[in-house]
Amino acid sequence: MASSFKYESWLVVQVSIIMSPALSWNLRQRSSIIYKLLHILDCSLVCGYLWLLVFLYKVPWSRYYTWLEVVVFTLAFLCFQYLQLYRSWRGWKLYLEFFVILKAWASVVGLLLFYFFIFKVSEGYSRVVFILWSLTTPFLIFFSHLLVRQFLRHYRTQGKNIRHAVIVGAGDLGLKMAMQLDAIPWAGIEIVGFFDDKLQGNALNSTGKPLLGRIDNIHEYLLSNDIDYVYIALPMRAERKIFWILRECRDLGAQIFLVPDLYIFGLHHAEIQSVGDMLVLNFNPVSGWKRGFDIVFSLTILLLSSPVMLLIMLLIKVDSKGPIFYRHRRITATGREFGCLKFRTMVVDADKKLNELLQENLSLAEEWNRSFKLKDDPRITRVGRFLRRTSLDEFPQFFNVLKGEMSVVGARPIVGRELKEYYKGNGEQSAGRYVSMKPGITGPWQVTERSDIENYKQRIELDDWYVLNYSLLCDLKIILKTIRCMFTGKGAY
Repeated sequence: MASSFKYESWLVVQVSIIMSPALSWNLRQRSSIIYKLLHILDCSLVCGYLWLLVFLYKVPWSRYYTWLEVVVFTLAFLCFQYLQLYRSWRGWKLYLEFFVILKAWASVVGLLLFYFFIFKVSEGYSRVVFILWSLTTPFLIFFSHLLVRQFLRHYRTQGKNIRHAVIVGAGDLGLKMAMQLDAIPWAGIEIVGFFDDKLQGNALNSTGKPLLGRIDNIHEYLLSNDIDYVYIALPMRAERKIFWILRECRDLGAQIFLVPDLYIFGLHHAEIQSVGDMLVLNFNPVSGWKRGFDIVFSLTILLLSSPVMLLIMLLIKVDSKGPIFYRHRRITATGREFGCLKFRTMVVDADKKLNELLQENLSLAEEWNRSFKLKDDPRITRVGRFLRRTSLDEFPQFFNVLKGEMSVVGARPIVGRELKEYYKGNGEQSAGRYVSMKPGITGPWQVTERSDIENYKQRIELDDWYVLNYSLLCDLKIILKTIRCMFTGKGAY
């Protein structure tokens, strides 16, 4: 089995959760009571909602429904608890909690269907009520959790229900962790201070938090102070210190988290897989939702735009001699090359004429070396200029998407020379990030300044940003902005 291992803006890898049995009655226990009450509320809500639907659809109540209520409450209680629906969601993204709710509810419905099949009692229930109840209940549960979140957020703004944390390591990673927690005050996590062996002094100026001592002082500190979380933000080469903390501090009442520096090792969007009994880390995982979205979206666009594409093909043939399509070698995932399709927008032998132009005109040569484009390119045909201005020349790339060579949204398709001279020249991380995903027909570069960006470093930074932050919502926003750019033509040539 493989499990996704994705980097969120503040999310860390939990190493251990060991709670001390001798903790006094405090806010931590009150929070536990809140989650227990929410657990009972969710199970009661599920059963109450079923009763309401039966009543609204005027279905006669029978002993079957009475027994079903008992079964549903029991299954919901067990499945919700087993799938950790009532863990601490401080700082977590809302959609992650919703996915856990969907998973837990799918387990309940699956067990119910098995129950109907084994005991042959499905005839005693209304199918309409059951289907409606099955499809809408997870949204009802999620809404109730949103209300609880809002209550807790308000409660925490009053200085209550606060968790106290310390960070081991005051380097760049530790400071970044502190800034992330400060950026989400609604999570109710207050940084008390840092432990570090290299720094001296009583305070860290950039955070205003004190230096509490050396790393080996943390054991005594946890014994005498009520700390909820310990975030280990040490470099991987400090494995001896990390293991010492885990060995000595796991039974002192604090939850211990490891903050891996995923940016340094390029582990973002990686995936843990197994080969026999060995665990391996796949640096080029295929995102299931992204590939599915690419196929559905590309097929839809190709079907809807087929009359327009036929007209474009006819205009290209009438306007100038030569093939309809142009295939250019670009870089895809893992650094492999592929033939990137476009409608031909230039005259035949455009590459040969480019060399002549660059040799004859030094200013054009400088522009080409700077951006790999010419703003007033004399090789572009009349139809080609319109196609470029509206980005219609890139429509054949949806065939590249269906072949699995590109994505609808991604980093810019670049050539091998760009990858070698600029992405590796900018640092290995940029090259490694780029080839961890497929390039896109559109992306942040196309919808921000597009070709108006003259600083190549800015293009690399936009590609880096997308690889580290892509999501379904992000892709949808970029697609909507792309449609707007197609009509304005801003930055395209």
